[in-house]
Amino acid sequence: MNSNLQNPHLEGESFFWKAGPTGVLLIHGFTATTSEVRPLAEFLYEHGYTVAGPLLPGHGSSVQELGRCRWRDWSDAVEATYRDLVAVCERVFVGGESMGGLLALYLAEHHPELCGVMSYAAALDYAAPESRWLSRLLAPFVPVIDKGHEPPDVGDRLWQGYNQRSLPAVNQLTALQQEVRHHLNQITIPILIVQGKRDASVSPSAAQWLYERVAAVDKELHWFDDAPHVILLSAARRAVESLTLHFIRRIEAQHRSAASA
Repeated sequence: MNSNLQNPHLEGESFFWKAGPTGVLLIHGFTATTSEVRPLAEFLYEHGYTVAGPLLPGHGSSVQELGRCRWRDWSDAVEATYRDLVAVCERVFVGGESMGGLLALYLAEHHPELCGVMSYAAALDYAAPESRWLSRLLAPFVPVIDKGHEPPDVGDRLWQGYNQRSLPAVNQLTALQQEVRHHLNQITIPILIVQGKRDASVSPSAAQWLYERVAAVDKELHWFDDAPHVILLSAARRAVESLTLHFIRRIEAQHRSAASA
């Protein structure tokens, strides 16, 4: 067990579960592990989808190791998993939560051949905007800080990750934000956007901002009034899983129709 992690007994390693010809790449968030996306992955796998989720560099080990990572280390890991899925699947979707949502959007910006992208509370903007300049100011002097205490949530027992933040890594997350935000108009594939209104980590307004700026014609935005940041492990989890399955099946049907025309 890794004593650096909350809930070290949970499974948080990379996974690749082969099933049907449609693949789904799921990406966990900042400081978390794949435990964050495993329930959704298991749900999709049970419905016949090949699913994969990489444990991103610097995660699942120590917050100090996370502080040595660059954002391109994370995007490269996602790219490698995408290539593995493409090798065995006819079509691929990508989705992610928080920073994982950012990385899913980044992949969608660079791979228009993807069938669709699912954004769950994508970390396009901080709930506390001062986080950007504070992390830059403090990182050379206080590289690691405690997250502080937040009200317990239904998903806490299912979430695995660090109870501390690496400020150098926060700065890399900010750099990834800027990269993704500048190229949202390159996303033309169908997109599903899911956001909780009780999100205390990401500004909920970022979901509307994302909806308005992507170039995709086929786009959905779904709000959950009582959902927190980690929406995939929240009380809204079943509803989000159903939305995701409906979105994927709808796009699959369109592809089959186009192929038979």
